[in-house]
Amino acid sequence: MSQLTNPTASCLCQGVTIHAKNINPKFTVCHCGSCRKWGGGPLFMLHCGADVTFEGEDLIKEYDSSPWATRAFCLECGTHLFSRFKKAGVYNIPVGLFPKTDNLEMDMQYFIDLKPEYYCFSNDTPAMTDAEIKVHFAAEV
Repeated sequence: MSQLTNPTASCLCQGVTIHAKNINPKFTVCHCGSCRKWGGGPLFMLHCGADVTFEGEDLIKEYDSSPWATRAFCLECGTHLFSRFKKAGVYNIPVGLFPKTDNLEMDMQYFIDLKPEYYCFSNDTPAMTDAEIKVHFAAEV
C-alpha cells in the first residue's frame, strides 16, 4: 500500500491524534443511511489497516454502529475519527482528517442503491448495492 505524505491525522480540537502506517490512497465513499446521518452526507473513508495508534485516547468514544463495525468520535469537538471492523480490527478513517492528501483516487462506492438523488459524483467507479455489501461483509459478522 502507498502512504500519504503525512500519515498523521487529528480531530478539530487537536485532542486526538491518529497515526496510521498503511494508508491505501484508493478511498471509498459510503452512501448508507448511517454514514449520511453520521456525517450529513456521504462518507469518504481511507483504508488504514490495523496498524493505527492514537494519542488522546481518553477523548475517543466508540459506538457499536452495526453487527460488523464500530464508529468513533472525539468527545470534546465531535469530529468523526474512524470506523473499525470488529472482526479484523482494521480502520477506515475520514479522508478530511489528513492534512496532506495528494494522489487520492475514489475506488468504490458502497450502498449505491441507497444514495439519494440530490447528489452525484462524476467519477466512474465500481459500486455495490445494499445486498452486495451484506454478502461481502457477511464473514465480518
